[in-house]
Amino acid sequence: MLKQAIWLAALLAVSGGAAAEEMTYADCTSMVDRDARAAEQRAAAWQSHGGGMAAMHCHALALYALKRYGEAARVLDALGSNRSIPAADRAALYDEAGQAWLLAGKAQDAVESFSAALTAQPNAVSYLADRARARAMLKDWKGADADLGTALLQDQNRADLLVLRASARWALGDKKGAAIDIVRALELYPDYPPALLERGKMKYFAGDANGARRDWKTAAATGQGETVAEARRLLAEAGPAETPLSVK
Repeated sequence: MLKQAIWLAALLAVSGGAAAEEMTYADCTSMVDRDARAAEQRAAAWQSHGGGMAAMHCHALALYALKRYGEAARVLDALGSNRSIPAADRAALYDEAGQAWLLAGKAQDAVESFSAALTAQPNAVSYLADRARARAMLKDWKGADADLGTALLQDQNRADLLVLRASARWALGDKKGAAIDIVRALELYPDYPPALLERGKMKYFAGDANGARRDWKTAAATGQGETVAEARRLLAEAGPAETPLSVK
């Protein structure tokens, strides 16, 4: 879910005019929660009658709630390009745009939005991580590895980033580097499901099918979302111990 930018409330104080009397940012975002379709129409009208950046952001929230992710992303990118907004807030808006682009299935557009966020706020760990995920979706493993390396220089205790970098390194053929990242992730968080998922793949590749199954079973039992689905897929594909598994 997109965050409601706190700074927008302050902008209403200078928006003035009849439009500000007709609707406030709080009114609009509250309507998004109740009836996103009505909120989208009201926000668009408010925007055309001088609602300014607050109306634009509420419009993006409504579009996002309606799962019109590409449209929401375009509005957020447009907001982020406004140089009158402080750099940190512009970065946050570009990051929101990137998240919406990902949900729209537009990973390259997401990379561009996350890159804009990093231009506004260089080397921010969260934006580097987001761009790395988008690059991984594009199978730009070298780019993902570079972003994650920069992020991990600033925060070496992010198990999630270590696991993602392990995946990128594995895809690049750096099996040793990938294994080091997984070991470190499991030192930080023993039995961390995403790390177990990746370690299972490494074990299977090394011929330890039983060890791989143990890791995948634990990941399936304790993980969430995509981790569980992938662990179950791998267990189903593994079949009997002698059946070869093509790990993607």
